[in-house]
Amino acid sequence: MSPENLMKSSASAQAQQRQLHMATRGMTGGQRAAMEVAELARDTDDGGRSFAAEMFMGRADHSLIQPFPQQSSEDRLIGDELVHNVSVFLAEHLDPDEVDENRTIPKQVIQGLRDLGVFRMKVPTEYGGLGLSQVNYNRVIMAVASHCASTAVLISAHQSIGVPQPLKMFGTDAQKAKYLPRIANGALSAFALTESEAGSDPARMSTTATLTEDGKHYILSGVKQWTTNGPIADLLVVMAKTAPKVYRGKERSQITAFIVEADWPGVEVVHRCDFMGLRAIHNGVIRFDNVKVPVENVLWGEGLGLKLALKTLNIGRLTLPAACTGLAKQCLSIARQWGNERVQWGRPIGKHEVGSQKIAYIACTTFAMEAITWLTSHWADQSRNIRIEAAMAKLFCSEASWRIIDQTMQFRAGRGYERALSLRARGETAYPVERMMRDARINTIIEGTSEIMRLFLAREALDPHLKRAMKLLDPDTAWAGKLRAAASLAGFYSKWYFVQVWGQVWPRRYRSMGPLARHYRYMDRTSHRLARVLFQAMARHQQKLERRQLLLARLMDIGTELFAMAAACAYAQSLETEDDVGDDAVQLADLFCRQARQRIGRHFRAVRTDRATAGCALAEGVLDGQFRWLENGVIPVGDGPA
Repeated sequence: MSPENLMKSSASAQAQQRQLHMATRGMTGGQRAAMEVAELARDTDDGGRSFAAEMFMGRADHSLIQPFPQQSSEDRLIGDELVHNVSVFLAEHLDPDEVDENRTIPKQVIQGLRDLGVFRMKVPTEYGGLGLSQVNYNRVIMAVASHCASTAVLISAHQSIGVPQPLKMFGTDAQKAKYLPRIANGALSAFALTESEAGSDPARMSTTATLTEDGKHYILSGVKQWTTNGPIADLLVVMAKTAPKVYRGKERSQITAFIVEADWPGVEVVHRCDFMGLRAIHNGVIRFDNVKVPVENVLWGEGLGLKLALKTLNIGRLTLPAACTGLAKQCLSIARQWGNERVQWGRPIGKHEVGSQKIAYIACTTFAMEAITWLTSHWADQSRNIRIEAAMAKLFCSEASWRIIDQTMQFRAGRGYERALSLRARGETAYPVERMMRDARINTIIEGTSEIMRLFLAREALDPHLKRAMKLLDPDTAWAGKLRAAASLAGFYSKWYFVQVWGQVWPRRYRSMGPLARHYRYMDRTSHRLARVLFQAMARHQQKLERRQLLLARLMDIGTELFAMAAACAYAQSLETEDDVGDDAVQLADLFCRQARQRIGRHFRAVRTDRATAGCALAEGVLDGQFRWLENGVIPVGDGPA
């Protein structure tokens, strides 16, 4: 690291420590420990300007998105060939309904995918892999997910968050030379982070890794659950607590990442989990009993495990929007076919008003999902810091895909609820809507629940304000320094707030944007309003704002909808010149934006009429047993009624 970068890193770390010190004042011990672990793992690398970060400060800078990025013709051809080969192979050799029924992906199918190079897409070519771009990788995932979600998860868990991705990003040359060729030759991998008591709160992690006296090994002990691919993996990335270190005179927990080989003594598969959907995935409980891990197998460095996990997820979670978009596209195909095929009261149901609105929603939302998927995938290939946009992509696409499959289920009615194998047995087209719904439900939960994504986004949205207020809020700042900081803040925010009010009243005109100009004006105007309302919430609630999760969630949903609008509009304009698309893309973007504006309006109204405290008080009563009488009359599960 250069002296300049070292100084920047040191300054950033010091600033992060000051923010952490202020943020944890008044917290309980457990709250403080959780906050410290999470904050110290935050990615504070600026990595260039972020559209979403700018938007939260009231600047919808569309030059950061336009022109919409495009694949090179050479890279597109590589993707075209692989997507075609994989699609043909799976259509001929894999019955996803049989996979769902038997909880098994046939070994010959897995081998066939190996032969096509699917399990080495993320491995660089110098180690025997395909070295695909993120765009082409996600094109393959989209195709596979549209056919069989269990197979898509097998592929994705292996290389989106499994060993290949963090090894590429943070591994030493020796680690890459040792393990990447093994992966290219067929070794499967998994990522082991979650524990029974440590889901979104890594401070509760109990798996430990203790350095031996000779300093040559760590002794790894603990249990991980919900490890996708864990029961069949050859290699795992395992997170564990290592010896605490002292920061600012205080001991703080350290989480370290290790590469672990599944056949080492002490590694045991305890249980294969069985889920509502994704029936064929190998997800399990893995026990590590005094496993000797060479120090050479530490990834990146001691204490950097959680930061490694978050950075890996910034890229790895881009696979989920691609998979969700594949599902949405399949729903659109089913809705189009069934909307024409099914006739009621003398007309195809797709031409009745209620049916047509469902189809229109599915179509325009799928278009926005595709726009977000390709935009963030291109940005990943350009090595842009996309931690905010990746979280938005995951949040938007997982939530939207659930609404789409729900609409598709309703559109298909009883046939949607019937399993595909049953439909096939009685001679009907086996549209697998029931299976797709079960498979889709996990998407708002895995790789960060929607609730965690909103809190993550809120922390990033508030960060510029917290940095500006740091000296004023820091108890270690002298009074003279506080006065100077207060004067500086007053000067900045008096101008900034005026810009937000003025920008909301008089947005830019965007006359060159044609029929989408009104949506650009709306995005410009609303970004100013969002920034102003967020600032007002900070001023009103101050340190208690972190408890107002519903308020923050609504504001983050507004920001996410604005990002989706911007991506959809830019994508539509990039497709206008394509012969087989023409004005269709603009029509899709226009309808999506009109619907998004309605949702944003509802969110703003909910912010103004926030009644969350009443719900919280009632929930407290439920937890305390106040309303236990309401449970009478059921056959109890668990402790049951009193």
